[in-house]
Amino acid sequence: MRNTNKGEGGFTLLELLVVLAIMGLLAAIVGPSVIGYLGKSKTQAAGVQARSIAASMTFFRVDMGRYPTEAEGLAALVKPPASAPAWNGPYLTDAAGIIDPWGNPYKMKVPGDHGEVDVFSLGSDNAPGGSGEARDVGNW
Repeated sequence: MRNTNKGEGGFTLLELLVVLAIMGLLAAIVGPSVIGYLGKSKTQAAGVQARSIAASMTFFRVDMGRYPTEAEGLAALVKPPASAPAWNGPYLTDAAGIIDPWGNPYKMKVPGDHGEVDVFSLGSDNAPGGSGEARDVGNW
């Protein structure tokens, strides 16, 4: 019996180019969607973290009889301020917990515009207002 298959097995250059073109089209279509989901997830994470910080501030208030002052800031939830002899923390276990997903510190306002206390991030642009990933996100 003779082997009638005399050619080498493999792909032609044309077949490889077609596959590369298809992969390029998929990356162009799917890439922006994935980036959009990443931005949305940072915004959602900021909202969850802001609510967690606000809950920690409530524990601070139970021990101290007040919320942290503007001068003490949210760092008072991680390490005791000098003006807090009844401090029973840490109320947040990690100092990274007061940094938003974009690398900026969370802001607080006591009394808040939306409740007793507002904990918020100014979004990706670190400026008030905005839309999409740049919008303000808080515990409200």
